[in-house]
Amino acid sequence: MSEWIHMFETWLMDYGVWGLILVSFADSSFFPIPPDVLLIPMSIANPDNALLYAFYTTAASVIGALFGWWIGKKLGRPVLVYLFKEERIQKVEDYFNKFGPMAILIAGLTPVPYKIFTIFAGVSGIRIRVLVIWSIIGRGFRFFLEAIIIMTLGEKAKPFIEENFAMLSFVVGAVLVILYIGYVMIKKKRNSVQ
Repeated sequence: MSEWIHMFETWLMDYGVWGLILVSFADSSFFPIPPDVLLIPMSIANPDNALLYAFYTTAASVIGALFGWWIGKKLGRPVLVYLFKEERIQKVEDYFNKFGPMAILIAGLTPVPYKIFTIFAGVSGIRIRVLVIWSIIGRGFRFFLEAIIIMTLGEKAKPFIEENFAMLSFVVGAVLVILYIGYVMIKKKRNSVQ
């Protein structure tokens, strides 16, 4: 399987920006290859365009999230059961119950399969506007951070990202969750006083 994925990555690299856009769209809705596998080497090869590549990746990923939402809305929970293990679906459901739509942000930042969150957003009836906002923030932060790291570290960026990016994205996600919970608590407190 990994040989097949590597061959497909190589094939997509031949298409440059269009391959990056295609995999970014597909990753957010149905495809197992994350866009980072193209974004990182393309940005290292051409660091002057790293931010532009991050923009393309983010935009295509958000559009793909809308397609994932549509899949969930039209095909419902059976498509989740067909594509993913029940334990993964349950974890995503727990995230949505605990964090609400902010679960989309967490998934957008971290290396968890984003498509399961976008499809579940459609199944659970999350509003499109909410999906788009949290997807832009989560996916944008992730891909632009990768681009900035590449512009800063150059060739050394790839091993740095491979070794540290998962932890870095989890830490950023945790900080954002804490800030969001604090915001919700302050808002509830203000509303109860009035």
